[in-house]
Amino acid sequence: MARATPEIPNASMADIAFLLLTFFLVTTTISNDRGLSLVLPPPPDPNQPEMKFQEHNLFTIQVNSSDALLVEGEPMEDVTVLKDQIKTFILNNGADPHLSDNPEKAIVSYKTDRGTSHKRFVEILDLIQGAYYDIWSERAGVSNKRFREAASDTSIPENKAIYDKGLGKRPDGSNEIPMAVSIAEPTKVGG
Repeated sequence: MARATPEIPNASMADIAFLLLTFFLVTTTISNDRGLSLVLPPPPDPNQPEMKFQEHNLFTIQVNSSDALLVEGEPMEDVTVLKDQIKTFILNNGADPHLSDNPEKAIVSYKTDRGTSHKRFVEILDLIQGAYYDIWSERAGVSNKRFREAASDTSIPENKAIYDKGLGKRPDGSNEIPMAVSIAEPTKVGG
């Protein structure tokens, strides 16, 4: 007489699979992409009159749908000089009447077309932000890399001191050199 092979009970297999799935979902961490670190301005106060600015306090950068660059109304092929131009504009302090009156009034305006490539948009935005980080790190007396590390975690007292020194933090919480970047909504391709 042949012996019957015993069957393995599989009634609870679905329960085990569900428990394993639940375990992995609960214990797995998903990395959080950092994206662009921009500080948005607070909403406008309806009781405060609209601020007016003078044209010489505005540094304009435009990129068209062909990724061609126009800086202060002039075409620019070599973007390596852009960061230095922005720093000169911000730190002018009224020395050149065609540039900003002081860092608090300096505004960097950035406008693109809808056809501008993502790579070009980020490249120019990185140069704009890099100019501010260069200024802040020089004021703090540290490298750009060290300043960015300090800015990423200001809960450490040493980092907060570096960060506050670079931005020129005032007792009221304002900065001597705020990052004033205006990113305009893109225009239609070619428009």
